[in-house]
Amino acid sequence: MINIIDDIKDIKTPLINPVLTIGNFDGVHRGHLTLFDKVKQIAKAINGQSVVITFDPHPVKVMKPGNGPLLITPIKEKLKLISDAGIDVIFCISFNKQFSAISARDFVKDILVDRIGVREIIVGYDYAFGRGRLGDIKLLQDMGKEFGFNVRVIEPIHLGKTLVSSTYIRDLVLEGDLVEAKRLLGRDYQISGTIIKGEGRGTNLLGFPTANLQTLDELIPKKGVYAVIADMEDGSYYGICNIGNNPTFGANALSIETHLLDFNKDILGKEFTVKFLHRLREEKKFDSKEELADQIRKDITRARKLFGLHEPGQISK
Repeated sequence: MINIIDDIKDIKTPLINPVLTIGNFDGVHRGHLTLFDKVKQIAKAINGQSVVITFDPHPVKVMKPGNGPLLITPIKEKLKLISDAGIDVIFCISFNKQFSAISARDFVKDILVDRIGVREIIVGYDYAFGRGRLGDIKLLQDMGKEFGFNVRVIEPIHLGKTLVSSTYIRDLVLEGDLVEAKRLLGRDYQISGTIIKGEGRGTNLLGFPTANLQTLDELIPKKGVYAVIADMEDGSYYGICNIGNNPTFGANALSIETHLLDFNKDILGKEFTVKFLHRLREEKKFDSKEELADQIRKDITRARKLFGLHEPGQISK
């Protein structure tokens, strides 16, 4: 069973031959998964435990408030994805000013060696850590010789000629390129939240009821209309999602509205996850609600073709 530890002090005894990696791992993308596979492979070879150390919140949000990246994966989703990758132990360290003041050497000696009992550590080629990010791979290697652990350095992961990075994936989502984002993530980009009461325009004016999503996710795809899959407690459904300001109705606030195909249940207050498959078009201001309704019909027809749908829109389990 997965073991998530949020306080290093909770470790009573060192782990069993731990092989670990450290990072933010935002997005838990295919580059991260390759790194985790290496950790698991080495841990298995020495009858040890695979370990991931990550942080919450993102260190930049603490060290440079207001300048942190828009997170691809909220912490709960990130931990689930790391767990799903088959890692034995996850340390989710609370990153604050006090933690950031720990020197690189003290971090290695007091936490990695004395508390965790590290046997091997696997890091990316540009890894830096400790107060002022003064710790580097050479320091790790020197301390490895001193304290008896091995250090392995992983080169950047490419898919074809594309470097897999959280920064690039963020840019793709913000540009609305969800197909390429999926290739690098290894899964559809998604946001989650709760269905709240909207303005009622979808049902009353347009004839297309929509689920209005209130989300805590930070990284919202570019405004426009998308073909999506919506996951709920009772199953998954095809749909189209509009992200925008409803310019046809002169609205200002950003809204995320999903019309589920062949669906007529009351889901107000329900938890809801939207997986983005394909961007259909830009958001546009129409001259009338009739013109908008006609465009929505075209969007639905196009989405059905993308889904290969001829029958009702629930995805069979």
